[in-house]
Amino acid sequence: MEKSVGNEVSATKKEPNYRGVRAMPFVIGNETFEKLGTIGTSSNLLVYLTTVFNMKSITATNVINIFNGTCNFGTLLGAFLSDTYLGRYKTLGIASISSFLGMLVLTMTATFPNLHPPKCGSDESVECVGASTAQLAFLFSAFVFLVIGASGIRPCNLAFGADQFNPKTESGKRGINSFFNWYYFTFTFAMMVSLTVIVYVQASVNWAIGLAIPAFLMFISCAFFFVGTRIYVIILPQGSPITNVVRTLVVAFKKRKLQLPQNPCNSLFNYHSPVSINSKLAYTDQLRWLNKAAIITAEDKINEDGSAADPWNLCSVQQVEEIKCVVRVVPIWLSGVFYYVVLVQMQTYLVLQALQSDRRLGRGSFKIPAATYYVFSMISLTVWVPVYDRILIPLLRRITQREEGITMLQRIGMGLVLAILTMLVAAVVENHRRTLALTHPTIGMVPHKGAVSSMSGNWLIPQLALVGISEAFALIGQVEFYYKQFPENMRSFAGSFLFCGFAISSYFTSCLVSIVHNTSRVGDLSNWLAEDLNEGRLDYFYYLVAGLEMMNLAYFLVCAKWYRYKTIYDDDSSKIDVAMEMIDSQKSV
Repeated sequence: MEKSVGNEVSATKKEPNYRGVRAMPFVIGNETFEKLGTIGTSSNLLVYLTTVFNMKSITATNVINIFNGTCNFGTLLGAFLSDTYLGRYKTLGIASISSFLGMLVLTMTATFPNLHPPKCGSDESVECVGASTAQLAFLFSAFVFLVIGASGIRPCNLAFGADQFNPKTESGKRGINSFFNWYYFTFTFAMMVSLTVIVYVQASVNWAIGLAIPAFLMFISCAFFFVGTRIYVIILPQGSPITNVVRTLVVAFKKRKLQLPQNPCNSLFNYHSPVSINSKLAYTDQLRWLNKAAIITAEDKINEDGSAADPWNLCSVQQVEEIKCVVRVVPIWLSGVFYYVVLVQMQTYLVLQALQSDRRLGRGSFKIPAATYYVFSMISLTVWVPVYDRILIPLLRRITQREEGITMLQRIGMGLVLAILTMLVAAVVENHRRTLALTHPTIGMVPHKGAVSSMSGNWLIPQLALVGISEAFALIGQVEFYYKQFPENMRSFAGSFLFCGFAISSYFTSCLVSIVHNTSRVGDLSNWLAEDLNEGRLDYFYYLVAGLEMMNLAYFLVCAKWYRYKTIYDDDSSKIDVAMEMIDSQKSV
């Protein structure tokens, strides 16, 4: 058996010594400083690439989209390695060190003049010198380390913190809920600090210092993590649930030519392991072709305990229904991929809008950093969540007679509607900003971009407030949806599912930006996404995204009508709709 430090959990060992709250200073400390480090590094990367590495806005936007996409898509590999080979402790340890190395290398690119191109002058006639191949290679090596770090940290950190509490006791269950609250609090706190203090230092003081601060915070995060090693509960990997998914699909394909019995609910092989952490699922008629994996033939043999002798030739109804849970989620997940396009715009092109807007605070000379404006979406989300939970849900509960007020899919759908409204508002505001820049006196110039419009940057706040409320509906709704609808032993992959959606959305957005940039025209020499927003028509691009979101909403409504929530059996063999009931928290860890 694999040896490891800490309190290891395996099938051959006694109940671990859960330290619960005693482990929280180390876990929460690691979480807080890790988020401050990673968010402080990534939140202003677009400005860093365009001002320090002299990249074109289109190139920098595509680099950021590909980087974010790779970070998110890598979580699938990180979850697989964690659950199958390494375990969450080792995965988090390796990933944390990798993130620190990435931030250290990125800081070096800003600190040493030989690692970045010379600064562009304010004279528009002087062409900027781009980064050399060696400089780009050193920069992208930092991105590689950061991708490895994100791939391991994102799918494992929440589950590792929950591992420290005993899910079988009331105090343990309360501790898990408390940890979740602290987790989201630290995320919001880190976002606000990063988008204000750290971004200000980067943009207004010095890039080397501004990047060194997140690197140092990540070093503190690593120290917090490893100092608490002796009191952690470290769960050893016990195999990947992906094997069961593949096995069921293989058996269903082998038996594709067989006919289903007249009464499949009572005739198919139905075995549920007594030691499984997964809830016993009810038989469903959807995706009937998968049910063929549970047809018992003359060649199939059953063990004395009721399980299949050869799991590659016979699967139980339980296994089939677990696969259906995953398959049914996929169409809903695809709608989420297109929804994330709106979030990407608020993190990329909104920064460019802010750069060419009046960012002065009052009548003074202080300017709000362009990347800091995104903090208004976090404030909107933070304010809206307790309002929704404490005021709106009780009101909806009286109307719908549902415990949660509205279903998870209704919550997601509301977020999609708000996403459309966000892009429409963003388009109107951009048209106003551009019109003022072309018809009224400007207040300055952004080197190698264009004139600064007299429109106040505060006009960007309404779209950010809308996208924050949209996230509170759609994004949090999706997190809850994946958590409840996936089998319990696949909840690490459920988290990866969300990040993979972010990844594909980043790649799709990068492709969409490139297509619009190469095919659209404004006059003879410019396009919608011109380097100078005043010469382009970014508002047209926002209208295009709004149109895509309208089609996505129509697609989502069709999928939501078809979708059937996962149902489980309680002890009395009665069905429970998982959209209505919480799954036993013991089975979430």
